[in-house]
Formats: sequence, C-alpha cells, structure tokens
Amino acid sequence: MVYFRRMLSAKNIVKYYGELQVLKGVDIDIAKGEIVSIVGSSGAGKSTLLHILGTLDKPGKGEVSLQGQRIDKLTGNALAKFRNLNIGFIFQFHHLLPEFTALENVCIPGWIAAKKKKEVQQRAIELLTNLGLGQRLENKPHQLSGGEQQRVAVARALINNPAIVMADEPTGNLDSTNGRELHKLFLELRDKYQQTFLIVTHNEELAQMSDRIVHMKDGRIVDTV
Repeated sequence: MVYFRRMLSAKNIVKYYGELQVLKGVDIDIAKGEIVSIVGSSGAGKSTLLHILGTLDKPGKGEVSLQGQRIDKLTGNALAKFRNLNIGFIFQFHHLLPEFTALENVCIPGWIAAKKKKEVQQRAIELLTNLGLGQRLENKPHQLSGGEQQRVAVARALINNPAIVMADEPTGNLDSTNGRELHKLFLELRDKYQQTFLIVTHNEELAQMSDRIVHMKDGRIVDTV
C-alpha cells in the first residue's frame, strides 16, 4: 500500500496521574489510510495514549499534531469543534443514546457540527445502508443486536468524514462472529474511503489484520511490526 502523507504525529508524550507515570516518552506516527493497532497488557498505557491522541485527555508533556495542526494546545469550544469534525470514536460499549433511533444516533455529530440537516441525514442513510443496516434505520438501540449496535457506532464515527477513527477495544463486547465482521468492515472502510484507523485491542486476530502492530509495555512503545 502507498501512504499519501502523515496523518497523525505524537512526540515525547508523557503522562502522570498523581505520582504514577503512565506514559514515559511515547513517539508515534500514523499515515493516511493506515490501520494501526496498539497492543499490550492491562496497565501498559494503551488507552491513555489513545485518549491523548484523540484529545480526550491532555499530555503532561509532548506534542500531538493531526494533519499538521498542533492539537494538544486546543481548549474549550475550539477543541470540541476540532474533535467533532476530525476524529471519530468507537468504544467497547457503543454509547448509543437509547431514546434515539439508529438514524438519529448517527446524525447527532453532524447536527452538532451545524451541518445541513438534510445532507447529514442523507449521509447517515448511505452509511447505515453500506453497513447492512438499511432496514434498521428507525430501530432504537434496544431493538438491535450487539453487532448491529456496533455498526451504528461505526457509522456515527464516520458521519463527519473524520481524518482518523480511534477505536478502544471495539470488539471487546462482541462475540467472535461479530468481531470478525467488524475486522472486515474496518478493512473495507480503509479500502473504500482511505480511512485511517488507530485501534487499541486485546484481540490478536484484529491486530494481525492491521498494517502495523505497536506493542506497549510499562508506558513505552517497545516494538513495532
């Protein structure tokens, strides 16, 4: 595969929680269209790093840039707007709003971005249809299976055409069949949209399907394959 440009870059990321140093000078670069998985034992710092790269947390030290823009310095409304438009998130627990339909859940980030309601809805329908949920648009989360709920979460992550999608244990709440389907879906989205993914996972099968596997231990990157 040919990578077009550096999408995300982080240098010397350090993070303390009280006296505990969780990240100890992490450097990472991710190219456009690349699928990168971060693996390691519990407590290695994987999710902390993902949250910092995704602007959900601040580094104690270091720099984070997305598409050439420093994002670790953004605050307040500027940070919220940048995150909504440029970063999609997929979590282990889908975090769908139970009172809204699948279609409405996907539309919410687009509406928050003040995009035209009709255009957001059309894109949401297209995404959900492409993800095999064209007949489930009006279903609420409790009417969907776990795999279907996770695909709604994927569509929501993609609604604003983000520069990168960050996934924290995305298969952790799925059975093996739905987990494999989600793996295939990430590959299809990369191939179709040149979508970039950064994934924290304990799932060895998902990690092996990535372009690169980054191994973390004790707050450091110890190996990349």
